Amino acid sequence: MSDIKYKVQELAKAYFQETVHTRRFLHQHPELSFEEYQTSAFVKQRLDELGIDHQTVANTGVVAIIEGELPSDNVLALRADMDALPITEVENRSYRSKNEGVMHACGHDVHTASLLGVAKILQELRPVFGGRVKLIFQPGEERLPGGASLMIKEGVLERPRPAGVIGQHVMPFIETGKVGFRSGKYMASCDELFMRVKGKGGHGAHPHQNIDPIVITAQIITAMQQVVSRQADPRIPTVLSWGKIIGEGATNVIPNEVYLEGTFRTFDEEWRAQAHVKMQKLAEGIAESFGADCEFEVRKGYPFLSNEPVLTGKVRSYAEDYLGAEQVVDLDLWPAAEDFSYYSQVADACFYRLGTGNREKGISSPVHTPDFDIDEEALQVSIGLMSYITLRHLLE
Repeated sequence: MSDIKYKVQELAKAYFQETVHTRRFLHQHPELSFEEYQTSAFVKQRLDELGIDHQTVANTGVVAIIEGELPSDNVLALRADMDALPITEVENRSYRSKNEGVMHACGHDVHTASLLGVAKILQELRPVFGGRVKLIFQPGEERLPGGASLMIKEGVLERPRPAGVIGQHVMPFIETGKVGFRSGKYMASCDELFMRVKGKGGHGAHPHQNIDPIVITAQIITAMQQVVSRQADPRIPTVLSWGKIIGEGATNVIPNEVYLEGTFRTFDEEWRAQAHVKMQKLAEGIAESFGADCEFEVRKGYPFLSNEPVLTGKVRSYAEDYLGAEQVVDLDLWPAAEDFSYYSQVADACFYRLGTGNREKGISSPVHTPDFDIDEEALQVSIGLMSYITLRHLLE
């Protein structure tokens, strides 16, 4: 395997600058979820140049197949997401977004550029491996219902069905050169909550003549935290947060209603379903007890993400071989959500973190912020490691 490792390392070094240019081009031309038409066309053009067959899935998604030249029935899928976020990027960058108000602030430009780099390496190394590599360029990770769910419905994991699905994601809190793994449950499910508490508004000096939705909402918010602190099994991490509250009264005006938006996250599907019911009953019951009405809606989002232990153990060992054991770190539970979770619910999956931070260069801003960036040296690690992981998996 050492010959393959050195060959991959040589190719990763040779294609590093091209991958940087690809990433910067994608960064300058971001597109929002399910609007990735130009990005999709760019990916198809690159695949055509490499002589890799592909097809369109879920409108803007792309799936391609690389076939090794040795006899084997092994199939492995690699996934990259392509969409950007509605964020205005900071000014001082030569490769700043040209689409004002849209930015690759979550590293999906890195993921897409990396998978194209991996495609180039694997296409060149077809004589040394057997089986097939399915490349999944996925739209709409940042927006419900999630591009992964749509691509799965359209058969992206069939014909041929992969033995495993592997994805990576940038992590600015891990230094460039390192990668992170966690076996088993890793990322949370994510549901969007919408609540409207309807009372009877009036003058703030005469509260007895009104049904105050402000006070009622405050009681609902406080009481609902008991779903997390007293009704959830303490062994199941659970988060309930309200990020938007609108009660359009004034200093002396009690409004007719209060509107709220929030998020609910956990790591257990059975408890998740139970919690939805408990939250709704609690909110409606408190409102009713004070003579108000409550409309409570749960928009079910992504399931929790679980890394299959056997596959993850193998992938981690390949990473240790390629980078050195000291460059591979353990990950904690991460209560953010990712629609890669859909793959993990129906197939063996491994989702790992690519270190992209560099404190000495001042690159440490978190994702989803206007000044997010990466240390581009991580791109050489990215394309080399994923290529090596793929080859090791197919050759075993």
